[in-house]
Amino acid sequence: MSENGQAAKAAEPKDSTHAHLAGEVIGRHQHGYSQLLYVSAGVLAVQTGEASWVASSARAMWIPAGIWHQHRVHGHSSVHTLGFAAHDILLKSETPVVVAVDALVRELIIACSEPSLPQQEARRLRAVLRDRLRRSLVEPLTLPTPNNSVLRQACALVADDLQQPRTAAWLARRIGVSERTLARLFRTEFGMTYPQWRTNIRVFHAMVLLAEGASVSETGRRCGWATTSAFIDTFSRTMGQTPGTYRIGSGG
Repeated sequence: MSENGQAAKAAEPKDSTHAHLAGEVIGRHQHGYSQLLYVSAGVLAVQTGEASWVASSARAMWIPAGIWHQHRVHGHSSVHTLGFAAHDILLKSETPVVVAVDALVRELIIACSEPSLPQQEARRLRAVLRDRLRRSLVEPLTLPTPNNSVLRQACALVADDLQQPRTAAWLARRIGVSERTLARLFRTEFGMTYPQWRTNIRVFHAMVLLAEGASVSETGRRCGWATTSAFIDTFSRTMGQTPGTYRIGSGG
């Protein structure tokens, strides 16, 4: 089916709840409506041409209408989606964003995604959900896709072996640029420093490993932390919860 055909087929907002198996991939697609995506168990890695995000039990993802994206499932996942007409702006962002989900927002999303929910009840629940989401913290954990070929090479070198503590000096030497040039590339393309990006990619992969059932200590080691306590501290500061709590909530 053509891209235009896929877009036209998905023009009407839809709400749904469905289960996915670990490793399942939902291919590149778009909707003619905006979508709120939430995972009550497991983890869903969402990728567009510009960046990657993680949707999990603590974070929902807002995908504006017309954005091409694809998903990969990590861990047995329960996925809830709510559709909003393209003109119905729930969150003021032209690009996907991840928002924090507290206990009330979690239950509201799950309830709203029930297929047999009466229309009047759905409207009332959505009204409360709107109020809560507009006050939710927008989470900064995003992995932008590098456009610059040198930066793309640098990111790949780090991502291919997160266990190794790759310093900026080591990375600059490997790709044949100065540390100043490397720092400028990260600031210009990603709006962050190399250490900030490296922390993000390690936490990103830690979320996936925890959802797939890896222990906290194993996850910390595989993602490059020298000690489990250092991993717990960084993960907790970044995600707002310990990796152990996150693992339980993700079904890992």
